[in-house]
Formats: sequence, C-alpha cells, structure tokens
Amino acid sequence: MEKKILILGLILGMLSIIFGAFGAHALKKVLSEESLVSFETGVRYQMYHALFLLLIANTAFLSVKEKSILFYLVLVGVLFFSGSIYLLATSVVTGIKTKILGPITPIGGAILIASWGYFLYALIVKNRN
Repeated sequence: MEKKILILGLILGMLSIIFGAFGAHALKKVLSEESLVSFETGVRYQMYHALFLLLIANTAFLSVKEKSILFYLVLVGVLFFSGSIYLLATSVVTGIKTKILGPITPIGGAILIASWGYFLYALIVKNRN
C-alpha cells in the first residue's frame, strides 16, 4: 500500500507543478483574474494533498487499512475539489458546461477535510493503546 500511496502522491505533485506552470503561462493570457485565482487554488490544494500522501506513506504507525482509507479519501477529494475547480475555471476556454460541478467542489473539500480528520482520529486512537 505504501508504494501505491507514494505513486499517487508523486503523480499529484508532478501534475500540480505542470498545471501551475500551465496556469501561469498559457492560461494567464485567456482567463480572467478571478478564474486564474480559482485555478491556482486547485493547484495549491492538489500539492498540499500530494505532500500529505507522502507523509501518510512514510508513517509507520498507521495500519494498511488506515492508509488505504486515507488513500481513497485523498484521491476522491482531490479529483472532486481540484478537478472541479480546474473545469470551472477553464470553462470559458474549453466550452465544457460546468453548471453541475458547482456542488462537487465543496463535496471534494469535505472529503479532504475528512481525510485529515481521519488521520487525526487514527493518531488519537493509537495513542490510547
């Protein structure tokens, strides 16, 4: 499981750098300031969670089951949160109808918060034993 978590963390980190550069150079010319700020928020949170996954993979006191739960929470949370922001921010350029994505962003955010909360919970429960 650690290898799987590391791979996802590295992929998310690499993509956040690519998306950040794309936003700073290519999208800067075609997006409004507000859309660009939103896009950068998606990039930033994706990188935070890439680093979070690297921490999870290298934490010895979490069980395989706990790591698996965290893996899926972060994966789904980033896809929903950052993914929906990317699509919403670039809808002017892509032409993709994004009205349905509005509610997906806060759901993704809640899932990301849940991943941090679950990590905290796992720490507290292990500390009691």
